[in-house]
Amino acid sequence: MIWFLLRRTGTALVTLFLASIAVFLGVRALPGDPATVLAGESPTPEAVAAIKQQFGLDQPLPVQYVHYVTQALQGNLGVSTQDKAPVTHILAERIPVTLELTVLAMLVGIVVGMLAGIVAAVRRGTALDYAANAFGLFGLSIPHFWLGLLGIVVFSVHWHVLPASGFVGFADDPAGNVQRMVMPVLVLGLGLAAVIMRQTRSSLLGQLSADYVRTARSKGVSGTRQLGHALRNSLTTVTTVVGLQLAGLISGAVITEQIFVIPGFGKLIVDGVSSRNYPVIQGAVLVAVTGYVVVNLLVDVAYAYLDPRLRTAGAAE
Repeated sequence: MIWFLLRRTGTALVTLFLASIAVFLGVRALPGDPATVLAGESPTPEAVAAIKQQFGLDQPLPVQYVHYVTQALQGNLGVSTQDKAPVTHILAERIPVTLELTVLAMLVGIVVGMLAGIVAAVRRGTALDYAANAFGLFGLSIPHFWLGLLGIVVFSVHWHVLPASGFVGFADDPAGNVQRMVMPVLVLGLGLAAVIMRQTRSSLLGQLSADYVRTARSKGVSGTRQLGHALRNSLTTVTTVVGLQLAGLISGAVITEQIFVIPGFGKLIVDGVSSRNYPVIQGAVLVAVTGYVVVNLLVDVAYAYLDPRLRTAGAAE
């Protein structure tokens, strides 16, 4: 198990290194010059040159990259070119908002998706199975932005039961926080629930028809115990899908936060791109990539826990 963890950790570090290069070069490939934007409507060459020197934009790209990585390893992600605030402070204010949205959406997706998938597999061919498949098709087909706008029209404009937009911290107003997060969480979690439902149903059907389940059934083992054994073996596939869907949740959060005017991570990235705020974009994307790599590392560990053959094979390679 230790060798398995070391191998996966090494792979994660290499991935982070390559991702940092991709993020650094990708941000600089954006059209427009941030120094020109910061210099105002009628920038002079002297003002543009001074701004480039101030933020190190006049240095060669390898020098900028080495300086950026060195500072990032020390916890310094630079200073915003808009308000001169440290990027780490900006991220510290926005990350909890997006974490709340993402975690709640993931919980909704896992609970709803797995329950619907289990019911569809156990009641295969019945009305419940058809209803679960219709739900999955609906969740996969509907874009986040359209579902969000539809929710605002129905629940805010016509029925007046939920706020249309905005955000209030849970510590400041718990009831207001829950009211404003209901629609964004459901919009973001519905797509994940549809994916998990289909994967759970497919994997569980395969396990329920396996030889060991038929043998258990012939020996008189109860249906609940059969389902328990089959469900545990089917969780390996579901766990992998949940980890891979995290990237979809992050990208979906960008759109959802824009629709519901939530001051989170996604809105910060969009605002940073529109203002050519290189340090904020780099810091936000790098933190998002790091979170994605860490979650996938945890998924690998959970995957190995659920299926011991994997950690044995990983150690033997």
